[in-house]
Amino acid sequence: MWRYRVLMSTPPAAPILRKSLYAFVADTALIVLFIFIGTRNHDTNTDTAGVFSTAAPFLIGLIASWCALRVWNAPRKVSNGVGVWLVTVIIGMLLRRFAFDDGAAGAFIVVATIFNAFTLVGWRFIAEQLSERKTSQS
Repeated sequence: MWRYRVLMSTPPAAPILRKSLYAFVADTALIVLFIFIGTRNHDTNTDTAGVFSTAAPFLIGLIASWCALRVWNAPRKVSNGVGVWLVTVIIGMLLRRFAFDDGAAGAFIVVATIFNAFTLVGWRFIAEQLSERKTSQS
C-alpha cells in the first residue's frame, strides 16, 4: 500500500516533457522566423534550404543553450529565457563568423540581439504573467 502512495505522489513525466517540447519548438520557430524575415528583406537565401542553412548557427546555439542551462527543468522561466537568448546569440554569431564564413556585420548583431531578446524572452514573460494571473484568480 505504501509503495502505491509513493508512486501516485510523483508527478507524471508526460506533461513536463510536453511543456519542454512545446517550449523548444517555440524557440526554434522564433529563430527560423527571425532568419526568414531577414532573408526576405535582403532577398538572399529565400528558399527553404537557404533559410535553414542561415539559421543553422543559431539553432546550434539554441541546442547548446538548452543543454548547458538544462532549460527543460523550467522551460517557461524568464531567467531561462535570458540565458537561452544570450547563449543562442553569442554562439550563433561566433559560429556564423568563424565556422560558416557568413560574416556578422554590426547592424546584424544589433538586430539579431534585439529581435531574439523580444521573442525568446518575451514569450516566457507573457507565459509567466498569465500563469501568475491564473494562480491569483484561483
